[in-house]
Amino acid sequence: MHSFHYSNGSLHCEGVSIADLAEKHGTPLYVYSSETFRDRYTRLDDAFSAIDHEVAYAVKANSNLSVLRLLAGLGSGFDIVSGGELFRVLKAGGDPGKCTFAGVGKTREEIEYALREGIYSINVESEEEAAFISQVAGELNLVAPIAFRVNPNVDAKTHKYISTGKSENKFGIDFEFIADAYERASKLPNLNLKGLQMHIGSQLTSVSPFVEAVEKVAPLAADLKEKYGIEFFSIGGGIGIVYEEALASGSESWWINQPEETRPLTPEQYAAAIIPTLEPLGLKILLEPGRFIAGNAGILVSKCLYEKKGTTKTFKIVDSGMHQLIRPALYEGFHEIVPVTESAGAVESVDVVGPICESGDFFCQNRQVSSFMPGELIALMSAGAYGMVMASTYNSHPLPAEILVEGEQAKVVRKRQTLQDLVEAEEV
Repeated sequence: MHSFHYSNGSLHCEGVSIADLAEKHGTPLYVYSSETFRDRYTRLDDAFSAIDHEVAYAVKANSNLSVLRLLAGLGSGFDIVSGGELFRVLKAGGDPGKCTFAGVGKTREEIEYALREGIYSINVESEEEAAFISQVAGELNLVAPIAFRVNPNVDAKTHKYISTGKSENKFGIDFEFIADAYERASKLPNLNLKGLQMHIGSQLTSVSPFVEAVEKVAPLAADLKEKYGIEFFSIGGGIGIVYEEALASGSESWWINQPEETRPLTPEQYAAAIIPTLEPLGLKILLEPGRFIAGNAGILVSKCLYEKKGTTKTFKIVDSGMHQLIRPALYEGFHEIVPVTESAGAVESVDVVGPICESGDFFCQNRQVSSFMPGELIALMSAGAYGMVMASTYNSHPLPAEILVEGEQAKVVRKRQTLQDLVEAEEV
């Protein structure tokens, strides 16, 4: 469920009018729902209540400090992939002892920072990295808690750019080599073999790849527990969200009315399918959701500037683009586009494009969308994950503001950049 809906013909986030927010704060504008973040975290946490577990939110999905503070307040741990993300978690009041540090290219400075702050575990992606972490920890007179990331060679059946669990991907150690990696790492000084980690990909809409991966890796986790006393098994994230018909999916009735075979994967289905394999391990299970918690919790609001009719296409030119939401250009990501003022039902086939000087700067092409005209506002749904975190100032466009809504209250959680902000760090 999410908390975006029409009320009296106007799109709202919880109890706040999107049109009013756009008038007050301008566009483009990111708007987030606290209620949706809370609902998604709680549903996943509750679904795994039968076993020892922790939800470690993937900070890369949406790293706004107020979002992180909200989740920390719910008891969330955090999956981080850089020293900068660790800094953000600490700034937001998160516990470093509930952070796991992933990523294939950690620098010395990042490793030192993580160890000094008392991070829960570093997820190691190669034997060379394990040796380097042992060296750095030794120089600091510390013991580094680590978990190797295993690559189970399971096809997540998702977009190739967000598939991470096959042997052809850059992530983790091949399943065939992982036992030897633990054996060699157990002989390195200054390492504590604390767990095992995997993550097969993102935006999975079927439970079967999760089941295949867990069933393949669980015996390995049991063996590592017996040999080295590991205490946790991180199964990663990857639960998909609804992008098409995203606005309608906020309603309980929409979910119920979908054919069973096409309903989105729920936390309850996910948990029910894999807990029977996980429970006998007697290990703490870490979950690393990002998109599932943040994706449907945010929208990007944009204003239509011009309409251009050509011989073969109609272009709707808006004031946001790939510099502020790159998913459509980067990996053909779909975002439902709806008018902020509820449409009477007229639709037209259009390309919705932005101001950036790239042919790849589009939100949709040849799509039937509810009609909107210059001066009117639109919302790109499901933009809470991998939206603002991937935004840039390309073509020297300032970054948009971010708003977090709680009931009938709306707070600016990131100020809109000014032109002066664009050049503040530069010297002539």
